[in-house]
This record gives sequence, C-alpha cells and structure tokens, in this order.
Amino acid sequence: MSDNFRERARLWKKGNLFEDFKVGQRFHHHWGRTLSESDTVQFSTLTLAFNPLYFNREYAVAHGHPDIVINPQLVFNVVLGLSVEDCSEIGGPFLGVYSLVYHRPVYPGVTLTARSCTTETRISENKPKVGIVTWETEGFEASGDRVVSFRRSNLVRLRKPGVNA
Repeated sequence: MSDNFRERARLWKKGNLFEDFKVGQRFHHHWGRTLSESDTVQFSTLTLAFNPLYFNREYAVAHGHPDIVINPQLVFNVVLGLSVEDCSEIGGPFLGVYSLVYHRPVYPGVTLTARSCTTETRISENKPKVGIVTWETEGFEASGDRVVSFRRSNLVRLRKPGVNA
C-alpha cells in the first residue's frame, strides 16, 4: 500500500441528483446544532443586527423573555444548513425561500434539528440539463416544538439529461 495519501484517497458520492428526489420523500437531517449565547451575539454583530433582544439579557427579560433571544436569521441559517447534505449538497443554484415562518423564539442552549419533505420536482423549461426541486423544511427544538418552517427551491443537475425523469 502506498504511503501517498492521494493515491489511497477514494471519492465518496455526495449529494443527490434530480432523479433521486420523489414528491413526498422525507429527510430527517443529521445531528442537529446547539446554539449558544456567543453564537447569537457574534452573528448579530457580524450582520449588524443590533436588536438588543439578541445580545442584552436585561433588555430581553424586561420585554418578557427568560433570556436573550437567538437571532431568528441565525435560527433559519442553521436549519437551512442542516438540510444541505440531503437536499442540495451536490450544488446547483439556490432559487429562493418562500413562506418563511418563525413559530417561537429560541434561547441559548437549545439544540435544533431539522427535517424536510420534497414537495415538487420538475424539469426546467429553460435549462433541460437540470430540474427544479422544492422542499418544505422545518426546524425543531429537542422538545419537539417547531421553531421555524419554510419552503425552498434549487436547480438540481439531472443524472441523464434528455431521458424522461
């Protein structure tokens, strides 16, 4: 066996192509992510989201929260990120997010998990080498409470362009 790691390396399949998605297909995304106070403070500072709910505990408590609130945009980004491996890792242009709803505030120490359901697949009319796939994605606390939901679409490469998918 060679000592050169490049010679030993093997390419692993990552992501799904258009033909791999079926309407109604469900994904329970891996691991989850625990959000900390420092996550929301740093994210809010870097994105210039200077709402004191996201970094000032006394302000948040005075406004009825038990702790600072995790920036909702960070909650969305984490849940979207959890879905990438199953839904869009292979690449393809991101077409947008629709029907984004924040169902409840999230506080430091919460672990978010995500699941998605394929809601639509179709071949692109303008780009016959790709299809458009849409998913409904939801993010949950460990308690099972839904915290965010949204629909998103991506262009996804076809395995065999021109063959009826």
